[in-house]
Amino acid sequence: MSQENLDVLAIRETEVDGIRTVLTARGGAVTAGLAFRVGAADETYATRGVTHLVEHLALHRHGVSDLHYNGATATTYTLFHVTGTTDEVVGYLNGVCAALRDLPLDRLEIEREILRTEAAGRGGGASRQLPLWRYGAQGYGLTSYAELGTWHLTADAVRDWAATRFTRENAVLWITSDTVPEGLDLSLPSGPRHPMPVVTSALPVTPAYIQGEDGTVVMDGIVRRSSAAALFAEVLGRALYADLRQKGGYSYTATADYSPRDTEFATITAFADALPQKQDAVVGGLVDVLARLRAGRIEQAELDTARATFLKAYDHTTDLAAARLPGHALNLLIGHRNLTTEEHKAELAAVTLDDLREVARELYANALLQVPGRGADWAGFTEAPQHSGGTTELGGTRHPSLEDASAVLTVAPEGVALSTPGGVVTIRHDQCAAMVAYPDGGRRLTGLDGFQIAVEPTLFASLGPDRIAVIDAAVPPAAVVRMPARDPERIPSPRPRASGGGEGHGARGLVRHFLQTLGIVMFGLLTVVWAVFAVVATALMFGGSGPGLIPVVGVWLGLAAPVRLFKAVWTARKKTAAESGAG
Repeated sequence: MSQENLDVLAIRETEVDGIRTVLTARGGAVTAGLAFRVGAADETYATRGVTHLVEHLALHRHGVSDLHYNGATATTYTLFHVTGTTDEVVGYLNGVCAALRDLPLDRLEIEREILRTEAAGRGGGASRQLPLWRYGAQGYGLTSYAELGTWHLTADAVRDWAATRFTRENAVLWITSDTVPEGLDLSLPSGPRHPMPVVTSALPVTPAYIQGEDGTVVMDGIVRRSSAAALFAEVLGRALYADLRQKGGYSYTATADYSPRDTEFATITAFADALPQKQDAVVGGLVDVLARLRAGRIEQAELDTARATFLKAYDHTTDLAAARLPGHALNLLIGHRNLTTEEHKAELAAVTLDDLREVARELYANALLQVPGRGADWAGFTEAPQHSGGTTELGGTRHPSLEDASAVLTVAPEGVALSTPGGVVTIRHDQCAAMVAYPDGGRRLTGLDGFQIAVEPTLFASLGPDRIAVIDAAVPPAAVVRMPARDPERIPSPRPRASGGGEGHGARGLVRHFLQTLGIVMFGLLTVVWAVFAVVATALMFGGSGPGLIPVVGVWLGLAAPVRLFKAVWTARKKTAAESGAG
């Protein structure tokens, strides 16, 4: 019997209470997973975290137990999984579905606090910024953002999300059993299968780079899902390890990863760590490795080693069908074709060096590189946009910054814009992903492109309640996140202005300005007189009729005092002039 036929027999598809189900026999404890096609990328920034809330509420009634179970909210799916006896698995799955039908919403406030505590202790990883910059504040980019929904979502909103996303048509169940266990009650409401999230882009030009934290260099790129791309990620990881750790000694960890994103595309991520003094070398090394692979300078041995690694998993994995079951179920959930063992082996065998070169070129063409320190323009990467532009379309009121006269906030019915010498950020209200609103009038708007503007009445001139009301009336209610009152110490207050306005506009500023000008004149004259005296004393000494060497040296050293006084007063005068706009 062929391996393909064995695969067909080993993984069997059926249905339980309207839920697509896949089964395969395995010795020992039973493992099961109930997956739903809903994740962080299906939310909005304003509702970010609602799926996670549903997951936590669905698991609450299980309490503390020796049973090995958990839940996970990923980018495009939510999974409830368990390992135990058949009765334990049945009890767990029945309990999850019962909770999804009737969420314990009396726990909502407690679960909000738990999720915020969890988020506070979660670092997010070295690549946490990449989705934000690649996709913006929507869809796949939301994995980079805080769970704002945990602050304001009502019980009705959470209940509605569960009723429309955690449905039987939007789920797949997998169990390591040759038959469906008796006693399962997975009754869930009916609902449509939800398509994968829409792919957005916040990068007008690629390959691009962004600035990151010291100690890590990360790059990702989007490639077509294929066995060639998976093999390329293995080749890339081995090449980075060889060059950056074994040869250069620059990194401890240097690796690459292949992760399916949807039915058609996958993300390849390369990572390398570095000490601050070695960061430039690591960036250069990563770029050089990718350039070599793009040029097709790949040894056949590199491909053969990577291929052998994949094939070894087939030769040394016991209960192969059970090991493939979760991936099989997730592919079924999102609508991606499942390969048999023979089909996968045939695809791996067919991959050539030219195929790897094409994957390398595809990866580079849309790569996003996160570098510490200096940029990566020298390597052909373009800096990701730091400003969005678009102020010419806004005709509202202008509010100069109380900290920096070169910064101006524009408030208009159609949007807000912040102009600085470096550029302009504009957020149109109909493109606002979320607006965080504080009772003191502070607002933080985030556009779908990921740019943010903090609208703080304490930091901009004439930004009163009437102008905040203009913003509040225009931002879609679904994007508004109302927050509790801030601690007074967390409400920003203006620092001394860089130029314009400020203290110098009052009478005290004018008096200070006059006194400093008078001081400049006085200490300037003193410096000139002392310098003339020093020159005359020196001339007399060399003429034989003046004081000796030691008094003359003392006179010259004494010149430092009026020079320092003059410099101090002059510096203070320039600062006052800048603050008052009088210079």
